[in-house]
Amino acid sequence: MIDYVIKLTKDATKVSPADHERLRGAGFDDRAILQITLIAAWFNYINRVADALGVGRS
Repeated sequence: MIDYVIKLTKDATKVSPADHERLRGAGFDDRAILQITLIAAWFNYINRVADALGVGRS
């Protein structure tokens, strides 16, 4: 799962059906894969928004 999230974070266009198959092989079903993807994408999004607005910088 961590490798998938790292790949999603670095370049989501490189995520392929083979990545989803690896997650299924590790015991994740389609719902879990969707949840992993949504949570990782949301954190990536919100962190970029905060960075762009300077949130947390002194």
